[in-house]
Amino acid sequence: MAEGFEETEAIATWDVLRRGGIEATMVSITESRMVTGAHGLPVEAAMTRSEFEDAVCLEGTTAEDAMVFPGGMPGTRNLAADEALMSMMIRHYEEGGTVAAICAAPGYVVSQLPSLEGKVFTCFDGCEAATVAKGAEYVKVPAVTDGNLITGRGPGCAVEFGLQIVSHIMGEEVGARVRSGLML
Repeated sequence: MAEGFEETEAIATWDVLRRGGIEATMVSITESRMVTGAHGLPVEAAMTRSEFEDAVCLEGTTAEDAMVFPGGMPGTRNLAADEALMSMMIRHYEEGGTVAAICAAPGYVVSQLPSLEGKVFTCFDGCEAATVAKGAEYVKVPAVTDGNLITGRGPGCAVEFGLQIVSHIMGEEVGARVRSGLML
């Protein structure tokens, strides 16, 4: 999470992942655990950036390992401006790890991946140009999974986005069980 993240996208997604049995951990990209969202909601992350880097080894990354990027402004710009984080994301994706991004993040963060040729994605309307320029196809749906890339459209799509991640990592049956438990 970066200062100015979209609260609904971060918290609803995290909640759905946890319901699906995924050990999801909120990480601040700074050395402060307290991160303030785009609408002023302060959230305490479980780890700071350095705590995350000390605790997690990204060697041997699989599709079950996911980096999830919420949107929101200026949070998405703050994520995209973090060169070390973007290098970590690129390495993670190239090693087969899943990258999931919602709202403005597919346009600002995902667009930094070296190749998106033929990938299908969605994002907040108006944030698609940089990702389309990398060869990806923009679709207006709540959430879409294309291989190890999962994208969501915006705050109202956060639960569906989370369900796509659960289904991708834990399987369709678990995703369906979580969906049913949410009464969707």
